[in-house]
Order: sequence, then C-alpha cells, then structure tokens
Amino acid sequence: MTWWRKLKTNRLAQIGAILLIGLYGVALGADFFAPYSPYESQLNGSLLPPTQVYWRDGETGRFFPHVYPTTQGPVDINTGERKIVVDRSQPSALRIFHRNDDGRLTLFDTAGPARINLLGTDEQARDQFSRLIHGSRVSLSVGLIGIAISFPLGMLVGGLAGYFGGAVDAVLMRFVEVLMTIPSIYLLVALAAVLPAGISSTQRFLLIILITSLVGWAGLARVIRGQVLSIKEQEFVQASRVMGGRPLYIITRHILPQTATYGIIAATLAIPGFILAEAVLSFIGLGIQQPDASWGNMLTLATNASILVLQPWLVWPPAILIVVTSLAFNLLGDGLRDALDPRTLKH
Repeated sequence: MTWWRKLKTNRLAQIGAILLIGLYGVALGADFFAPYSPYESQLNGSLLPPTQVYWRDGETGRFFPHVYPTTQGPVDINTGERKIVVDRSQPSALRIFHRNDDGRLTLFDTAGPARINLLGTDEQARDQFSRLIHGSRVSLSVGLIGIAISFPLGMLVGGLAGYFGGAVDAVLMRFVEVLMTIPSIYLLVALAAVLPAGISSTQRFLLIILITSLVGWAGLARVIRGQVLSIKEQEFVQASRVMGGRPLYIITRHILPQTATYGIIAATLAIPGFILAEAVLSFIGLGIQQPDASWGNMLTLATNASILVLQPWLVWPPAILIVVTSLAFNLLGDGLRDALDPRTLKH
C-alpha cells in the first residue's frame, strides 16, 4: 500500500487537510470573503451584537432576506447598559456576489444603508468578521514562513553535525543544547519587548517570524543529527565518497533527502507552535499592533472583563480558530506519520 493510499484511508487526516485547505483558501481570498474593510468604522456602531437576519417580509410574508440599520443608543441611567437602536424603516436586502461602493466584489453584502455584522463590532466599531478573516492572513502565514526558515536551518546543522562528527559535532550540538534549555516563550517576550516602538506592523511581523524561527530549529537539528549518523554508514553514501563526492554535496544530495519523511512530518506538527507564539505575543501587546488584525491581537479583548461577559462573541471566534487550526495540523501530521511509516509501506 502506497503512502498516498494509506493517507486516503485515514479519516481524521482527511478532516485536518480539508480544514486547512478551507482556512488557507479563505485567507487568500480575504478581500472576497470579508464584506467590509478591517479598518473601517461605522457611525455609532461600537460593540454591536451580531446582526439579526430577517428572512421574510413583515407585510407580504414573501422570502426576503434583509437586515435593518443598527446603532448604539444612549446609556440607560438605571441599568448602565447601552440600548440597541434598530431602524425598521430602512430594510436592506442581503446580496451574494455583490459589488460594494468601492468596487470590490464580495461574497455577501447589503444593498442599502444597513450593515451585516455576523460577529458584531469591536470597540472601534469595526466589523469583527472582516477583521477575523483578514487577521487569518497574518496568523496562518506565520507558521508557513517560520517553517520555511527554521527547518532548512535545522536540517543543515543536524546534517553537518552528524556527517562530520568530532569537534564539529561537539560545537554544533552544544550550541543546540543551549538553545533548547532557554524557555522559548520567555525568550520571545524578551526579544519582542526590545523592538523599536516606531516600526511598522509589517516590519514587526517579519521580526516575529525571525525570532520564532531562530528558536524553533534546535530540536529538529538534534533528531536529524541522529539519523545522519546512521545513514552516512550506508553503502550508497560510502560509494559517493569513494567516487570523490564533496561532503556538502553528499549531505545535501544523498543524506538529507533520506530524512525528508521525518522533516515533512515534523514541519506539519511544528506549524501550530509558530501560530501560538504569534498569538501569545500579539495577545500581550508585543506582536501585531492595532489597527492591523491578527487572531492574537483580537484576543486582547479578553483582558476586558466587561467585554468577556457582555460581548463573548468578540473573543470566542479567534480563540476557536486558533484551536481548530492547531488541531487540523496535528491531525494531518499524525496521518502523514502513519502513512509514511517505513514498516507500513514495506507491507
């Protein structure tokens, strides 16, 4: 049984792959799936609850999906709560594949003055659903870019240490062990805290990726080193060495490809760690800064007890998406590990 057929029989791995394809597809098409700009505020619309959709016309009873303009009213002196004002005189029909005022084609929108806020609005009256979708671009890309940087580094360092041995192995592995003894989250916080205050969100995003990448390759290097120690004694490596192959060529052409199976599995399982690192840094205010959106800085609303109690729909969606993404990568990684098991493929 080939690894592909083995993977196709693993239902959990298929669920993980489908979830990831959907999440990354939505992130790539954020401008289409998000009805509004993540930076645009609506008048008198801070901390609105999810918009209620009405499916039929109140007078004729015909099928007519629509919403009404909703704003925050004055504060009730007795209860301290702000009343929600719904203007039922201006129904706005829901439209799919609708081109909005700025000429952008969106999956859904309203034809009228009302707005549809599927997840309500935040304190700055910005559509939470649109920010969640645009924030996925940051949170999901952190893992992929981080893996693209850290894993080639880990495989190369592990390959060099395992192939040459001796002093090279001792120096590289002692450096790896020092990195592994440093608590990664505290290192991330310390390094992120010294970033200049005036840098842009793009620069901060790139620095976060570099920081997480530089502390994420040590464990892989240690495992690859152990595999290379075994592979370098095999006949095809010895033959290449006798024929005059240079060490770097032998490592990159013959030895490291033999570790690719483990590398693919380890990369899939490590991506959630990068996503969680970005979320933690943004949550504590050291990551992506407002007004730019990421799942981590959207969770900063959870530090406000009143929002956590009165507007829980602003906190749960980004938290659930982080959990679902991490779970999907782990399901896919476990499926790849089972499918690429040499003992299974041999049978």
